[in-house]
Amino acid sequence: MLTALMMTAALQADLRPDLEWMSGAWRVCDPGREVSETWTTPRLSLMTGMTVTVLGDRVGFEHSRIAPTGPAPDAPLAYFAQPDGLPVTVFPVVASGANRVVFEQAADDDFPKRIVYERDGDTLYARIEGDAGGETKTVEWRFHKTELNSRCPT
Repeated sequence: MLTALMMTAALQADLRPDLEWMSGAWRVCDPGREVSETWTTPRLSLMTGMTVTVLGDRVGFEHSRIAPTGPAPDAPLAYFAQPDGLPVTVFPVVASGANRVVFEQAADDDFPKRIVYERDGDTLYARIEGDAGGETKTVEWRFHKTELNSRCPT
């Protein structure tokens, strides 16, 4: 019980967290797969992100932004995802803590339901979670800090 209380206290519901720890260039190099993700530093509560995924001979992209959900100065932040030019999906912040943030969309039938980012040193962990086809699904990335526009070794 005490552990649960401590974890709840550590992951507060700060809906406008400082996410500067996410900024920078990040890369995953796996056999046959390269993923690069770049986030700007926050400017008046706006961060923009770009992800490029190369998988074999296919490439995909996602434009993202983390921004207030409305014009009010205290509007909570949300992750606005637009993969491969599709319509934007909004994931409001539901929890945050030191070097960790959780975004979750309202729709129950879309995948992903939740996006989680967590940083540990020069490693940025990203995870998407939710139900897909009636089954729980999780996809994880372990990004390493890198130089902008760097490539995986071939």
